[in-house]
Amino acid sequence: MGLRRNKRQAEQQTQQAWQPGHTGRPGHAGQPEAADAPAVELRSVRRQYGRGATAVHALRGIDLTLPRGSFTAVMGPSGSGKSTFLQCAAGLDLPTEGSVRLGGTEITGMNENQLTELRRSRLGFVFQAFNLLPSLTVEQNVLLPMRLAGTRGRTAAQAQARAADLLARVGLEGKGGRRPAELSGGQQQRVAIARALVTRPDVVFADEPTGALDTTTATEVLGLLRSAVDTLGATVVMVTHDPAAAAHADQVLFLADGLIADRLPRSPATAIAARMTALTAPSRPSAPQYAGAAA
Repeated sequence: MGLRRNKRQAEQQTQQAWQPGHTGRPGHAGQPEAADAPAVELRSVRRQYGRGATAVHALRGIDLTLPRGSFTAVMGPSGSGKSTFLQCAAGLDLPTEGSVRLGGTEITGMNENQLTELRRSRLGFVFQAFNLLPSLTVEQNVLLPMRLAGTRGRTAAQAQARAADLLARVGLEGKGGRRPAELSGGQQQRVAIARALVTRPDVVFADEPTGALDTTTATEVLGLLRSAVDTLGATVVMVTHDPAAAAHADQVLFLADGLIADRLPRSPATAIAARMTALTAPSRPSAPQYAGAAA
């Protein structure tokens, strides 16, 4: 299912202020981003937990640039470092060494308050468990990132128009007054996608977004993420174990032993599965031995 277009006049009147890359876009923390800056840049990123013989080298030197308006899937065996990669790229964890830039803004030197502000206004998140607040309505859940980030020059009517437009695009028009418990799992994940997109973030990070869904519903949700990239100019970085999910992405990164071991351009699920099988085969050249690695 693609993102559905909503023709509400109120949204059309405020659309210019919400265009991707618009330098006057409200709600951005830190320095203004350059319009042509990549969405994500990691340079020599390392993440080590502990010291000495018990140290865990979760990331061992990641160099990566992801352009705006792209969809990247990240795969790898258990212990490959993919979750640590996502956490460092999203500012949820700080690398031991190296540099992370989001939308042209260096985040590795930010304090916790600055990182919190950045996550509220410039990043979107979609999790396996939906993470909707049961006491809030669907519309209130979608609007929550805006409210946490402050008004930023938006009126209540503009914010509500934005939420209504996104709910219509994900196929939930007219359901803004319902509670999450009244929705199916697939519908709740659609709400989560609308919430992730509401501030027009630099990047949407998705962590196993279809892990709790049946195959049909998962395909619909992945179609929404794909359409968010194609029609809204969103940038999506998704960690997944499912080759069928990764097949929706523009490229697939394969992590192993804390390094990017391989990558594929957009490919069918069978090709992705075959590459994963080759990556985890016992004949793969062994990497330097470390005490462990984080998932």
